[in-house]
Amino acid sequence: MGIIGRLAGTGVVAGVLVALIAFSTVGVAGIGARNSANWFEGIPGDLRTPPVAQRSVILAADGSKLATFYYENRLDVPLNKVAPIMRKAILAIEDSRFYEHGGLDFKATVRALASNLAAGEVTQGGSGITQQYIKNLLVETADNDAERREARAETPSRKLRELRYAVAIEKQLTKDQILERYLNIAYFGSGAYGIEAASRHYFGKPAAQLSLADAALLAGIVRYPYAYDPTVNPGLATQRRNTVLDRMRELGWIPAATASAAQRAPLNLHIKSTPNGCVESSAPFFCDYVEREILDDPAFGATVKQRQKLLQGGGLTIRTTLDPRMQQAAQHAVDHYVPPKNSSHKAAAEALVEPGTGEIKAMAVDRKLGPAEQRGKTWVNFAADSDHGTSIGMQAGSTFKIFTLAAALDQGMPFGHRLEAPDHYTPTGFRDCDGRSVSSNESLGNAADGEGGRSFSLVTGTWHSVNTFFLKLEKQVGLCDTVKMAEKLGMRRADGSALQQYPSFTLGFNTVSPVRLAAAYAAFAARGEYCKPIVLKKITDTAGHELKIPSAGCHQAIDKGVADAVNHVLEGVLTKGTAAGMGIGRPAAGKTGTVDGFSSAWFAGYTPDLASAVWVGDPRGGYRHPLRDVCLGGRCFGEVFGADIPAPIWRQTMLGALEDVPEHDFHSPPSDYYSEGSGEDRVHVPDVLGLSPSEAAGRLSAAGFDVSFGPRVDSDTYAKGTVARTSPGAGASVEPGETITIYVSKGAKKGPKPPVVPPPGGPSFPPVPTPPGGTPAGRTPDGL
Repeated sequence: MGIIGRLAGTGVVAGVLVALIAFSTVGVAGIGARNSANWFEGIPGDLRTPPVAQRSVILAADGSKLATFYYENRLDVPLNKVAPIMRKAILAIEDSRFYEHGGLDFKATVRALASNLAAGEVTQGGSGITQQYIKNLLVETADNDAERREARAETPSRKLRELRYAVAIEKQLTKDQILERYLNIAYFGSGAYGIEAASRHYFGKPAAQLSLADAALLAGIVRYPYAYDPTVNPGLATQRRNTVLDRMRELGWIPAATASAAQRAPLNLHIKSTPNGCVESSAPFFCDYVEREILDDPAFGATVKQRQKLLQGGGLTIRTTLDPRMQQAAQHAVDHYVPPKNSSHKAAAEALVEPGTGEIKAMAVDRKLGPAEQRGKTWVNFAADSDHGTSIGMQAGSTFKIFTLAAALDQGMPFGHRLEAPDHYTPTGFRDCDGRSVSSNESLGNAADGEGGRSFSLVTGTWHSVNTFFLKLEKQVGLCDTVKMAEKLGMRRADGSALQQYPSFTLGFNTVSPVRLAAAYAAFAARGEYCKPIVLKKITDTAGHELKIPSAGCHQAIDKGVADAVNHVLEGVLTKGTAAGMGIGRPAAGKTGTVDGFSSAWFAGYTPDLASAVWVGDPRGGYRHPLRDVCLGGRCFGEVFGADIPAPIWRQTMLGALEDVPEHDFHSPPSDYYSEGSGEDRVHVPDVLGLSPSEAAGRLSAAGFDVSFGPRVDSDTYAKGTVARTSPGAGASVEPGETITIYVSKGAKKGPKPPVVPPPGGPSFPPVPTPPGGTPAGRTPDGL
């Protein structure tokens, strides 16, 4: 057996190897072989074997995959989940005596040393599986580029360190454990790290299902991954695969005929790339929200770098709140009404939040995730706040009126509480929560959703979204109380700052995000229980340990009765108000929002089971590019109100999202709110037809109506100068204070009378009395 066979033990061989390496490279003399061996065999104090970086996966609520994050595309598997033939193939070509030798394969190492000594440099490797594992481990656990370069350097000192670590690791782990770790750490080219990722990438199947030919191909790649990558050099990869098969045959591990058959087989690649990040996710903006949730929360690491390392290398399984069916419904709706590449450059975003949990069930933007320079793409998540998507938010418009309504109801105002709403209103006498005057001399009107010039109740003022009504109501309630109500329900500006306090607060000048507005509306659906919007349900690491995740912090923010009363009022918006006709066939409530100058439009609505907020506008700037004279989704609009596009998006979304969700009803509001009537009390229009205009106007005014006169009309029934008709007509049930239009008769329409047409069968005459003994009066004897 020569000198190797006569060496008494590992320690002596180690001493000889150390001496040879030292002598051949650095000329160090005087190191005793025995002392060298003792040093060599001692377990190094700096030896670490931490888990290597593994890819993390984000899952929807049903377990379907949304995205994968990784530095290296790696997915660890136990050895028993690797096909036995794969284990044989890698051992055959890399270390056939792996289960026979210790940490060092002396034959291979001395052979390599002899070659290196003759050349005066490292020219040949003798690394076994254990040494290769150590080399890869040192690279993977390096903290900086300098350590990574050192771990890869082709120097005897690096080789010596590997040999020493290899001896130590064999004392700590079994052969199977070392082989398992090696297979999970090795690089197989084309971005695939570890045998499981490689098997799925090249063949679209797990490592447990690899065939002989598949296994030989993968085993051959490891030596030079870039040269033998079958996606780049299929010819070289095939040759290398066949070399592995020949080696397996030489060792007697497979029959010659089997090896020959496998060598004739095609590569049979089924390349399946693993996207890294959110760009190709089925819910890209929700995925982006999840990513930012982890990267921005110190709970997942003290620094951004640590959090990034956890997400991309921690092998996390991140289970989220997303409902794929609801996500699909929302995405289809926003894309249908505001196509991603529309010529108007308009955009839409929607967020769905579950009442009582705060779980974000869907998040849709009518864009792809990507650079805005490419049409139909954006990196900005219009559905989220700036800390979850870089958006600074959009003015909320009349969707904010709900907070003034809630504050009024919280103070005990009944549904029938009425205010005169002028056509224009100058907001004076307002103070913010610090007691400072924030009045304005600017006259505000009803140019958007509503109308003015008469009185409205809490109910009808909300249904018609009357700006001046809500400005007067806000003054009566108090600006500060209105702001505090919004804050109780989680509202803040999208840039993270506090809500600004001015009289137009109720008209929604603050810039907010759909997800935060949806969460606030969800609180009304949950009878006053507010929950912070959340996307994370559970996170586990590679060992199955759960990580602490943010809580929704659900709590009773406002009285249940107040919430029930708000719901009662907002149900009417979908049946009798600005969004009439947008019902979904089950109990639902909502509020339109049209921002000043038509710079954007909103709709926020909910059922007891789901809340949603929809925004439509122009990312380039709503005031410079308003929603005027635009064509979207097959329809053209002179001006876009909240009911025109946002409400239909909401309706289509909810119909799809709630298709399999049982129907639930809202709770009835407390009876105290009816102390002044229902708020929607209607009166009948008096019958004034045939009266003089002044008399008719007097009767209508006495009944509480405003009166206007329309153009005179023809009438065959009512004399000239009298009332021919009214609008609304006599007997109609209308709201108090509504305007009744009087139309005065011009008399019968002038012109020739229509000719008399004889009936079929000739003229007919009425019976004429016949005098006694004579011909009927007025007729000749022949009857003509």
